[in-house]
Amino acid sequence: MRILIATSCRNLIGGVEKYLQSVIPSLLERGHSVGLLYEHIFDPDKDTIDPPAAGLPSWCTGETGRETSLLSLAKWNPDVVYSHGLDDPELETALLERYSTMFYAHTYWGTCVSGRKSHLFPRPQPCARRLGASCLLLYYPRRCGGLHPGTMWRMFQEQSRRNSNLGAYQAVLVASQHMYQELERHGVTKDRLHLVPLPPPDVAPTLPPPARNMQGRILFLGRLMDIKGVHYLLESLPGASQKLGRPLTVTIAGDGPDRGKLQKLAAQLGVAAEFPGWVSPEQKLNLLRQSDLLAIPSLWPEPFGLVGIEAGSFGVPAVGYSVGGIPDWLIPGRSGELAPGQPPTVHGLADAIVRALADTGHYRKLCMGAWEVARSFSLERHLDNLETILAPESPSRAPLPALSRPN
Repeated sequence: MRILIATSCRNLIGGVEKYLQSVIPSLLERGHSVGLLYEHIFDPDKDTIDPPAAGLPSWCTGETGRETSLLSLAKWNPDVVYSHGLDDPELETALLERYSTMFYAHTYWGTCVSGRKSHLFPRPQPCARRLGASCLLLYYPRRCGGLHPGTMWRMFQEQSRRNSNLGAYQAVLVASQHMYQELERHGVTKDRLHLVPLPPPDVAPTLPPPARNMQGRILFLGRLMDIKGVHYLLESLPGASQKLGRPLTVTIAGDGPDRGKLQKLAAQLGVAAEFPGWVSPEQKLNLLRQSDLLAIPSLWPEPFGLVGIEAGSFGVPAVGYSVGGIPDWLIPGRSGELAPGQPPTVHGLADAIVRALADTGHYRKLCMGAWEVARSFSLERHLDNLETILAPESPSRAPLPALSRPN
């Protein structure tokens, strides 16, 4: 099968690219021909989503233009297009008109003006509203995004165009039950909607994790911005430490616009916090091995929260809010502890941290449970489902059964 991967960036930028970096070599190993259509000129000296030695046929609209790229692509004639969100709506429409096209909805593509799917006023809280004209009326009062009216209108038009294209995809894939409901609410019919959870980004250990001795170390991995909720995490630690009767430390690994503000907040609260910035894969693994808990205090509804599966692969349980796709893998009392998410609160997160760390026996049960749950999300299972959906004229285009939580 000739599979065209259509995506915005060829260089490794974020979660979408990390996913493709795992999937493309695996599709090649399974005997498929893979091509790559991308929009932005890439840097060959940096990591790419495709293995350089593979020599994939590729087309960059940023170099040759949309029409020239499409004309050249037509000669390769893919059997199916596997799309991951394109910046150019005209390119998206052109692919839909020419080829059997499937779409993996990694984010709120076509379902939210700002893509954050949350508002900040009167308090940070996930939003369940369907995209429509009412979003324009609430955008400023609820602080759904920035304050520039021109930007708001442009984003609304772009997302409305993407929303209209959702009905043209032969299949729409999502990572979580939350995203399944989100796309169904936005008009994607069940016969075209598939729940295909994301696989771990790296090879996971096959042996159960060794018993951990609690050190009071909490880890956050991600971008430092308001909807990631790191300020809630920092504010929760003094109360959690007091209830536990022992000190807690936190490592905030990542960078973003709120880094300076968060460093000041940690100092004001007297929280022992380290801010190493972005870390290498090796550093990340060392941090996971040294940490008791992974904190995912997101105030917006994370479409999946893949970092939790990655941590669970090493026996690190998680705490976070019950928002978005996080409850698909963060199972209270099994792989970590959940805090209420409607709305998220500081004391709710503090209580979840206390429940996870108050008892040694319970904590070690969470470590084993996190590893077991993470093992249920595998690359092989993901690829098996993916091949079934991508197969041209496949008789099994009916939706895959929704995954239940592991027992």
